[in-house]
Amino acid sequence: QVQLVESGGGLVQPGGSLRLSCAASGSIFSLNTMGWYRQAPGEQRELVAAITSGGSTNYLDSVKGRFTISRDNAKNTVYLQMNSLKPEDTAVYHCNLDQRNLWKHYTYWGQGTQVTVSS
Repeated sequence: QVQLVESGGGLVQPGGSLRLSCAASGSIFSLNTMGWYRQAPGEQRELVAAITSGGSTNYLDSVKGRFTISRDNAKNTVYLQMNSLKPEDTAVYHCNLDQRNLWKHYTYWGQGTQVTVSS
């Protein structure tokens, strides 16, 4: 079992910055992908950014150049630096850890942290 604990959400004005953190604990495989998804009211959950244990990254087109995902493998922690925030970035952001072995695929979710971009 894996537990994910997120922190760093809040209220910020348009153009501002926030940094989200997600610490994973438990049965974590050495090869995995950690990422951030978001879900706005009435919308489907979407992938914002993901990073593999090897450092490969993937971003939602609308956040490219504004958001940066990074990770500290020694601490099993993933970060999302969000700059130049826009009102449309408002959502609940969920941390995700995805890993698999020869027999099974595992995916875990954090409880979510609210990000509100408003003046």
